Amino acid sequence: MTLRERFTQEVKDAMRAGDKRKLGTVRMIQAAIKDKDIEARGANRGAATDEEILALLQKMIKQRQESAHVYAENKRDELAAQEREEAEIIQGFLPKQLDEAETRAAIEAAIAETGAASMKDMGKVIGVLRGKYAGQMDFARASALVKDMLPKG
Repeated sequence: MTLRERFTQEVKDAMRAGDKRKLGTVRMIQAAIKDKDIEARGANRGAATDEEILALLQKMIKQRQESAHVYAENKRDELAAQEREEAEIIQGFLPKQLDEAETRAAIEAAIAETGAASMKDMGKVIGVLRGKYAGQMDFARASALVKDMLPKG
């Protein structure tokens, strides 16, 4: 089942169950994917790939986490809880996230694969990681680890 088919099925399941939060969240995901598809057509590409959709989902989770933090700081607990619930629902569509050790091992393999010898090669390493681990790792954290693991120079 593709991600798109899974979203369609989740909408149906949420409607049957009367789960308004999940229904709204999945519809929001579908709308974001449609926007991504329109953007891709404008650039003369096909529909958004699964890797692009996974990256979009990660971005949506990060947005909700940031919003929840802002709401919590401003004593808007009900809105913060709503954002956290949405982030949790979206997280459910992502593959299992790599832990610290798995991320380090993936970075070491990518460094070896690209022959990266310095910080100048960081882009190559991140490119390999994005290709192989879309949706499975936090690339902001991975970038910091790559910086630490590459020889300085």
